[in-house]
Amino acid sequence: MSAPLDRPGWALDPAPAGDLLSLNIPRGSGGAKPPAAADPRYTPAPLPLLWPLRAAVFYVWIALVTAFMGLWWLPKVRRDPMNAHVLPVIWTGRLLAAARAILGVSVELRGTPPTADCIIAAKHQSFLDILAIAHAVPQCAFIMKREVLRVPIMGYYARKAGCIPIDRSRGAEAMSRIIAEIETSRGDEDGLGQLIIYPEGTRTRPGERRKYKHGVGTIQQATGLPISPVAVNCGMFWPRDGLRVRPGRAVIEFLDPIPAGLPSAETVRQVEQLVEAASDRLMQQAGLDLPGPRAG
Repeated sequence: MSAPLDRPGWALDPAPAGDLLSLNIPRGSGGAKPPAAADPRYTPAPLPLLWPLRAAVFYVWIALVTAFMGLWWLPKVRRDPMNAHVLPVIWTGRLLAAARAILGVSVELRGTPPTADCIIAAKHQSFLDILAIAHAVPQCAFIMKREVLRVPIMGYYARKAGCIPIDRSRGAEAMSRIIAEIETSRGDEDGLGQLIIYPEGTRTRPGERRKYKHGVGTIQQATGLPISPVAVNCGMFWPRDGLRVRPGRAVIEFLDPIPAGLPSAETVRQVEQLVEAASDRLMQQAGLDLPGPRAG
């Protein structure tokens, strides 16, 4: 029997029950585990024949489905605003299912996605990890540029789903406004949900590291929300340009949550240590040759 389309995670593959379960890095270990060996079950395949055509079909399909669902769901969301949280689960699931069917790439889910109000602090490598993480939780929200919220239809749904606008030109004032928006959302009937943040601030290539920004620690210290770190290796399959997608089984892994109460700088340090160590292991499992242990 097929899973209901409004159930979070229905388009993701379950983690194996055997030896590959739990690449989780214990907090405070410094990532001190032996390097993960490449596993052919998780190694990207070569580019398939006619890959440009496959990519074109996929993106045309995205455009058509997005336009159709955007218009079809408008009256539903207006009648019941809670449907604004159901739509992203279905939409991301449709896109992930199409990526599997057209491009040959799927995503495995490891760990336990959060269901209560929290911050998700994730490694970001590609469009694929955005879809997979948002699909894994029941009420995803993002901090996004204010201009995006002004886009017709998309901006309407983003606001209804609880996405938080940011005006980067306001500097330090922007962070105060984000925290105020978060507290306002927590007081709403449907709560904040799972607020997805990328602490590096941008996409990174497999093996690349950027300094983690202070925002995730500042937000947790101000709000008391737990942080759910997420490791990924999606960039091994789905490049930055989104065109030369290689078939295979990517992985996202929800790690042990970081409770509130730590100093901001220590929170950022722990997030970076956990996410980078676990992401390195996932990428090594997919065949990436990394240098020896890297400092967190």
